[in-house]
Order: sequence, then C-alpha cells, then structure tokens
Amino acid sequence: MTDEELAISVSGLRKSYADNVAVAGVDLAVRRGEVFALLGPNGAGKTTTVEILEGFRQRDAGDVTVLGVDPAKADQDWRRRVGIVLQGTGEFDELKVGEVVRHFARFYPNPADPDEVIARVGLTEKAGSRTHTLSGGQKRRLDVALGIVNQPELLFLDEPTTGFDPAARREFWELIRQLSHTGTTILLTTHYLDEAEALADRVGVIAHGAMIAVSTPAELGGRHLATATVSWRDENGTRTEETDRPTEAVQRLAASFGGEVPELTVTRPTLEDVYLKMIGETGEQP
Repeated sequence: MTDEELAISVSGLRKSYADNVAVAGVDLAVRRGEVFALLGPNGAGKTTTVEILEGFRQRDAGDVTVLGVDPAKADQDWRRRVGIVLQGTGEFDELKVGEVVRHFARFYPNPADPDEVIARVGLTEKAGSRTHTLSGGQKRRLDVALGIVNQPELLFLDEPTTGFDPAARREFWELIRQLSHTGTTILLTTHYLDEAEALADRVGVIAHGAMIAVSTPAELGGRHLATATVSWRDENGTRTEETDRPTEAVQRLAASFGGEVPELTVTRPTLEDVYLKMIGETGEQP
C-alpha cells in the first residue's frame, strides 16, 4: 500500500510515563476513506495512541504520519484538514446551536456552510435553540458539527455514543455512515462492540500498549472460521450440535423434519466473544 493510499501510518510507536509503558511498539495503517475502530480495555494504550495521532501528545519513539505529515511537527494547515470530536467539546449554554457552529466556522479559511453542517447532523429544527435545551444525543450531534465544519479529510471520534439510549445510538450511527460515504476517513474509539461491527471497515485491538490484532469485524480472531453451534427443538426439547459444517447439519435436519426445522439457529462466536478472549489472553480486564 502506497503512502498516498494511507491516511494514517504508524510504525514502532512508543510512549512511557516514568516507569509506566503506555504504548509499546504499536504499528497501524489506516486507509483513506475507511472507518477504523480502535478497541481496547481502559489502560491498554489506545487513548495515548490517538492523542499522539491528533498531535496533542509527543511520542518517545516510532514513525508517525497522519495525512502525510508528522503530527508532532504539524502546522495550522494540517490542523484544518483534521476534525476531532472529543467526549465533550465544551459548554455553550447561553448560545444557540446556529451561533456556536457559525462561531467555530470562523476559525477556518474554507469552512463548510454552517447551515448545511447543521442539516447534515440533523439539527436544523434546533438551530435557534440554546444548547442547554438539547438532549444528550443532540449535544453529541453538535459536537460532530463542530468537528466537521472545517470539512476534514480525517475525523477522530472518541467514544461517540457513550451514554446514548439504543435509539439515539442507531441514529448517530447513520450520521457516521453518511460522513463515511462522502469519503471522510474516520478513526473511532469505542467500548461498544456492536458499534464497531456496525460501522467499521476494520478494527484494531490494543492490549498492554501493543496492537494484537487488526482485521475486519467479521474475520477478527478467525471468528468466520470458528466452529458453529446449530440449535433446534424437537420432542425432547432444545438440542444443539457443534460443527464445522453447519450447512450440512441444517440440510440433514431439514430432511429429518421434512422441511421447516423448529426454532433453528446457527451461531458463531460474536465479535464481543472474540474480543474478550483476546484481551483475556493478555491479562487485561475489559
């Protein structure tokens, strides 16, 4: 993969705080235009890694380029190409949504139209409302509006749906998909494995400051090849069978039942199953 195809390139990244090794040789490559989810338990090193990529923290060693630039030496032109949505951008209780977005737009030489940004994040009806009247999900949408008003090539999202109810989370996921469809590269951190599976083209798992796996959500840890569990119900109750050939098992059951198999399910390990096994093997706690 060429440098032009990469939004983020990291090799041998290291960072320590006194005797505590936070990042111990992370390698990472994020393609332009993809959604990449960074997973890991608290204390695994993912926050430090992301802060180095954002240019907020200096590294001890390693090679890092973000949009072709070393973040440690980045200038204002580079920062205009990057959007960052932290867990909380700030409080603007007495300002209206439109006022806040227009204020942030003035920081950049070529911002997007504030009204269009507000529409993209689904806040048009709230443009004239003061921010303290917004729900938690609406405030998070405002955070995203402030992160994309500069029309970034790369967007960092730090645990974007923490505290959301299920409906608000899925609405927010649709917003992220829309941003991705415009070609924006997105790096997100999340503790929600269903969120990573729903949004990410690829995921990376960090534990003990090292990247222990990078793959698609469907193939992480070989879950697509793992033994399947076939479950069904007969006159004796619920029955299960573990098999590497679930299609054959289903065909056999269908023949024995003469068609529809009662309460038939076929399951493989979930992304959460695989993730917990990975970090468990390293001694980390979720």
